[in-house]
Amino acid sequence: MAPTTRERIIEAAAALLTEGGREAVSTRAVSAAAGVQAPTIYRGFGDKQGLLDAVASHGFATYLRSKAALEPGDDPVEDLRRGWDLHVAFGVENPAYYALIYGEPRPGVQSPAAREAAVILAGQVRRIAEAGRLRVSEERAAHLIHSAGAGMTFQLISMLPEQRDPALSTLARESVIATVTTDSPAAGHDGVTGHAVALRAALPQLAELSGAERALLDEWLSRITG
Repeated sequence: MAPTTRERIIEAAAALLTEGGREAVSTRAVSAAAGVQAPTIYRGFGDKQGLLDAVASHGFATYLRSKAALEPGDDPVEDLRRGWDLHVAFGVENPAYYALIYGEPRPGVQSPAAREAAVILAGQVRRIAEAGRLRVSEERAAHLIHSAGAGMTFQLISMLPEQRDPALSTLARESVIATVTTDSPAAGHDGVTGHAVALRAALPQLAELSGAERALLDEWLSRITG
């Protein structure tokens, strides 16, 4: 099946990105490579940022499929390890895409690809919380895991292949995991924080409580978990 005009534009922009980085993805260059006029790009994507977001989703699709396809195991912390390794490997193997998605953060704005990846990470953290093995709130854990993983990925990308120490990512991963998780349920902070995190994770399932009661309990548990 012949590609649609939208697919042709995205593939042309993706090729330019891979070959020359973000700066190479100009409207003029994409128009020429895709065989379309500039107004076609604006109609389909709104502006250049819209096109870049579409390219990011295109490049991230394989990674997201791989991450989403990870079958949950018996140990949610081990699942987090696998997710970390997959994230770092994608970035190192696809530096142009990774830099496009995470390299220029905009306050309060995430690309569709980054949002989807964040949802998957939040799901992994939620499973750890439900098991009573989270030392901190889900939000704090997710932010710490992502920031540490992204920082490590950019560090490895900046190094020549022969300079990359594979142990760096492992050390960073285990350091973060030790900070946000416990080996046994509710072991952190004399057990109170772990229990509070686990109960907060289970709030959506507490049908016995009204919406207002769940909101109030969530507020109290949020204070306990920091």
